[in-house]
Amino acid sequence: MDAALALFAARGYHETSVEEVVARARMSKSAFYEFFESKEDCFRELLAQEGGALIHAVISAAAGGADHRDRMRRGITAFVGACFGQPDLARLMLVESVGLSPSVEEVRHQLQGRFAHMVAEEVRLALGDPFYSDHDPQVFGRAVVGAVSDAVGYFLTHPGAGAESLSASLCHIFAP
Repeated sequence: MDAALALFAARGYHETSVEEVVARARMSKSAFYEFFESKEDCFRELLAQEGGALIHAVISAAAGGADHRDRMRRGITAFVGACFGQPDLARLMLVESVGLSPSVEEVRHQLQGRFAHMVAEEVRLALGDPFYSDHDPQVFGRAVVGAVSDAVGYFLTHPGAGAESLSASLCHIFAP
């Protein structure tokens, strides 16, 4: 899995072969196929496992917040920090998985959905808060996920904002 992650992130899904993955992992091709049906199956499992762990960490970090704004800030900050701390995984989640196949898209949407659901729940809990009261929770959740994912993807590959400044800016927008 480590070899596949490194190669998919560095070279891209389409440019990475099973032969390269097994060579880097120092395993046989037959051993690869004992674990995975195909290169796509490997990618999907990697996305589900590693992306799932990242989203779990984000939700856990958010849960420690004192109120809805603090939980929102902690979730956004945890996601941005995790992506900057694990740029290979971020590339897999935010770039390489997009449009790859229906089964990979399903995993990607499930991961995004977990993050969006967390945000939507915080908006629902924010009854009486003038900033959140006029927003549809599901729309707000998806908007946060889309904006945060796009901003992280951009600033991982373009100079201009590090994890801390990006987190602060996104929190200022979505959890002022």
